[in-house]
Amino acid sequence: MSEPITTWIATHFDDQVRFLQALVRVPTDTPPGNNAPHAERTAELLTALGFEVERHAVPAAEVQAAGMQSITNLIVRHRFSEGGPTIALNAHGDVVPPGEGWTHDPYGAEIVYPSPAGTPAVPQGDAVGLGSGPAPHLMDGKLYGRAAAVSKSDFATYTYALLALKNSGLPLKGAVELHFTYDEEFGGELGPGWLLAQGLTRPDYLIAAGFSYQVVTAHNGCLQMEVTLHGLASHAAYPHTGVDALQAATRLLTALYAHNDVLRTRQSQVAGITHPYLNVGRIEGGSNTNVVPGKVVLKLDRRMIPEEDPAAVEAEVRALIEQTVAACPGIRLDIKRLLLAHAMKPLPSAAPLVAALQKHGEAVFGEPIPTSGTPLYTDVRLYTAHGIPAAIYGAGPRTVLESNAKRADEHLNLADLQGATRVVALALAELLAA
Repeated sequence: MSEPITTWIATHFDDQVRFLQALVRVPTDTPPGNNAPHAERTAELLTALGFEVERHAVPAAEVQAAGMQSITNLIVRHRFSEGGPTIALNAHGDVVPPGEGWTHDPYGAEIVYPSPAGTPAVPQGDAVGLGSGPAPHLMDGKLYGRAAAVSKSDFATYTYALLALKNSGLPLKGAVELHFTYDEEFGGELGPGWLLAQGLTRPDYLIAAGFSYQVVTAHNGCLQMEVTLHGLASHAAYPHTGVDALQAATRLLTALYAHNDVLRTRQSQVAGITHPYLNVGRIEGGSNTNVVPGKVVLKLDRRMIPEEDPAAVEAEVRALIEQTVAACPGIRLDIKRLLLAHAMKPLPSAAPLVAALQKHGEAVFGEPIPTSGTPLYTDVRLYTAHGIPAAIYGAGPRTVLESNAKRADEHLNLADLQGATRVVALALAELLAA
């Protein structure tokens, strides 16, 4: 079963790398979240590969209410024959902005090859012509760019895994769907959540974009909140005539970060997940240097382990904020929930999917492939909330940190791209075997 699949993937690997480069070169910074152009480019590329692509544009009012500009989600459906399961493969195209510190163009999709010791690495703009199969240097290369690892890489992984199955000649039963969505960074409700709510899909299994060799079966939840402290602005020469919102914010920050000492005592029993934690990721306030700040806005992120109750977590955080600010005279408080993403918990019905990925992952990479949880949160939870068995697996290094995902110089080892494509294709072939 494996030979026609692995041979096809190896022979077409240069095309797969070019496909990924084309995707990385179209920015999808979220915010601002103008992602429809990338979806259109992806649809063009998929159509050129022979797929029929469904474009599902989310209404503009819903997108704008969520703080983004445009979203078009894509579905590709391929049925091999009647009977058998439908297996969806989901990856997201939206990504955080590049930020600072890059030594490569974040949208250049540059490939860098290793060189002899003592000499600079050799950059290469595009995948080179490879004849009948991949040249060794391409497999040794690293592709740099925002979303090269998370998760435009798995647009390529899943597309070429499906192409390999189509061209393998194997008798398969069931169907494969590609779900390419654009709302993971803001929670997924307008990505997979929207497709599911509209009744556009209901697969039997789901594989979602990965970021490590492990098969991830659980992840943290996330509560994000916006806290606004209203004081009274005044001239800095007469500070007693104002109410300093920044002083109140400083007191609140101290209380929030001290709360992490409590959270560290709440240990998760899921491998790969440690304990809850809280982070303040953004602070805005004040109007000028010579003005007592009359308003400060904090945006916080509270990660929840799978064992926690989201409602109880939100109540605890709100109570901590309210009690702290109550001790700051003259400060008025507003609290707004930005996101409440539930944790993903393993579903027993995912066992066949997980076993197939582990089996073929070990065969391809030559090492045991464990299951684990991750402290990240993903939109896979939206599928499992509908009872759809899911696993997170795709192109990635042994650990997510090795790829610099969401940091400067994010990159993907191209050998991992081909390896993950083989694993996914072989696992699908096993699950769809007639």
